[in-house]
Amino acid sequence: MTTTEAPAVAQAAARVPERHYTHNEARGATIHRTNPTFVRRDLSFLDVEPGMRVLEIGTGSGLTGGLLAELVGRTGSVVSLDIDPFLVRWANHIHDARGIGNIRCHAVNGTDGFPEKAPFHRLGAWCTPPRLPKAWVEQVNDGGLIVATLPIAPVPNLVVGATIRITDGRPYVERVFPGAYIETASSPRSTFAVPPRWVDWENRVPATSWISVAWRDEDDWKNSAAHATLDRLLDPGHTEQYQGEAIDWSSLRLWLAATGTRLTMTELTEDVPGLGHSTRHSVAVIQEDGTILADSADSGSLTVLRGWLAAWENAGRPGLDAYTPTLVPDMDTDVPGWDLRLSR
Repeated sequence: MTTTEAPAVAQAAARVPERHYTHNEARGATIHRTNPTFVRRDLSFLDVEPGMRVLEIGTGSGLTGGLLAELVGRTGSVVSLDIDPFLVRWANHIHDARGIGNIRCHAVNGTDGFPEKAPFHRLGAWCTPPRLPKAWVEQVNDGGLIVATLPIAPVPNLVVGATIRITDGRPYVERVFPGAYIETASSPRSTFAVPPRWVDWENRVPATSWISVAWRDEDDWKNSAAHATLDRLLDPGHTEQYQGEAIDWSSLRLWLAATGTRLTMTELTEDVPGLGHSTRHSVAVIQEDGTILADSADSGSLTVLRGWLAAWENAGRPGLDAYTPTLVPDMDTDVPGWDLRLSR
């Protein structure tokens, strides 16, 4: 896989004033922005040509919309969607201030797409839905492309980027690549301390902590098991340091998403993720720095986690290219579509 920036994208970036969008004097700087290197990489994957109709999910600062408007040219059009009306209003204003007339931004739930202007030749999503939405697939032309980051397990922050081709009305993964955008939400977010999706218990005092358990369907209506599991980690009965080489967190996350069961993700202190195994009565997670926390020294979950780590080491700490991506349909949900899963 190459991440070389496409010439057309480089030329568009040279013509679009980045800080006009990201640090606009009238609006102020926006935190809703992505590293420009990754923006241009993902736009290169999207392979936009002049005259195309493009749907953008995630207006943000407006920069990607400005680049897309440049790429489609005067004969093309861009529709940009965001859940936050503030971002949408300002992006429309900032585009207009540059004299850009081939893009319109709308404040709607992006997982529904924008059927009023469908079909589209391309769809780029700068946010992560719970799965590839059926609505997106239905609104892209046959032969068209979708570029998005998608979850690879039902816990937060386990995502990869994917380029998806629509053929005969069905989605097929052409490539996966490292990448992550913020998760979609049903309303604008004022804080990013806790993910908006798949968090089963959270504390806000004395400090923010949260837990996500992939076996949430086994919990009761009060989320009692998730609550108790988080408490066990906040006051662990056993702590040890991983004895192998420094953890390759990107590789380990892929391995556990592809091979693990009863996955559990935590953040016990800000920006210190943990990932591991749990049941209603046991838990063990490894943090990015190699610290392992468990409910006890003889924890059943600790035994499972040690086995996962040994298998990962024996496999050679594989990277993303060692996995096969598959789209699995899941239509009986509030966002019907396809789950992206990786297998060895």
